[in-house]
Amino acid sequence: MSDTAEREPRIFVLPNLMTAGNLLCGFLASLHIVGRFQPDDGHQRYIWAIGLILLACFFDLLDGRLARMTGQSSSFGREFDSLADVVSFGVAPALLMHDIVLAEFEQSMAGLGWLIACIYLVCGAMRLARFNCLAAMPHQGGSTHFRGCPIPVAAGVIVSLTLFLLWLDGSNREIGRWRYALPVLMLILSYLMVSNVEYPSFKAVNFRTRRSFHWVLVSILVLFFTVRYWQWMPMVLFVSYLAYGLVRPWISRQWRQQLEEEDEEEKSAKASPPAPARDDSTEDPASLI
Repeated sequence: MSDTAEREPRIFVLPNLMTAGNLLCGFLASLHIVGRFQPDDGHQRYIWAIGLILLACFFDLLDGRLARMTGQSSSFGREFDSLADVVSFGVAPALLMHDIVLAEFEQSMAGLGWLIACIYLVCGAMRLARFNCLAAMPHQGGSTHFRGCPIPVAAGVIVSLTLFLLWLDGSNREIGRWRYALPVLMLILSYLMVSNVEYPSFKAVNFRTRRSFHWVLVSILVLFFTVRYWQWMPMVLFVSYLAYGLVRPWISRQWRQQLEEEDEEEKSAKASPPAPARDDSTEDPASLI
């Protein structure tokens, strides 16, 4: 009986509430996309869906960091987070792109629209499965980078660019000829998610991280511009991170250390001998996705 109890997954309330918020945002975004709450005319339903997907990104950013700060990390949280990410950053963006532009390809290009949406969804799910496998390996939970583009970033690039195009187009449902670039972007992001391109995780950055004054000032300015110019600033942030991963191998080591500076506590942990693997790791890899 005691052996069974020891094998039960550890479930913590605070980080899993954030993950549940992520999952619910993805589900509600899907309902908005299919017109459950708004009529078909206009693109208000798209704005709501995009806002909910971006809110899901915020919940996903919080859950792992809160888990580490409060000592409430568990393998259950990692698996729950991946399931939520499939809905919020896989299904919902694929539905959004299909409704806006990919549906036009169904008759003219023999079903190419749904195929592109399926490729994106499958690559996103494979990216999450690969991450969970790597995170379960001994001494892999403390990695400071991702292998492949994180699926929240891929979803963020798609929906923030769509938001920008909708804003440029005004009140018309059609978002102009630029929308035909979105299917190409989905295929590029699909490849990046399953590629070996490394992206920094910034997982050491949390509410207790100590930074110099200029970093604090930059953070305040970024927050101000994001709130003030919500129509295009999310696109700048997501595209900048996406591009950084592509040019990262050519950036000098000194610049990378400054941009990806780790906490002193994290550096000390990396310098010390690795601890033996446990069932419930103290590092919650859910925050890396």
